Amino acid sequence: MQITIELPDDIANQLQPVNVSRRFLELIAADHYRQGRIGAAEVRQILNFSSRWETYEFLKREKAYLPYTEDDLEQDIQTIRNLLGTE
Repeated sequence: MQITIELPDDIANQLQPVNVSRRFLELIAADHYRQGRIGAAEVRQILNFSSRWETYEFLKREKAYLPYTEDDLEQDIQTIRNLLGTE
């Protein structure tokens, strides 16, 4: 798929040092990851990263964290307790 975006020349000139197409793709991938629409493997594929570590570094840099609530933590703690037989 190819998408074309028209920008005024003065704005396009300000963005010149940046690979705008790549940056838009990164922003879209990070946003979809934050929303839980895609996983890290899809981010890696979309952005053509060579390793999962490169993907995780990118997501960290973009502050693209999946939501993790206190309820999630409690559920994880309970699962660990069940596995260890400590409850």
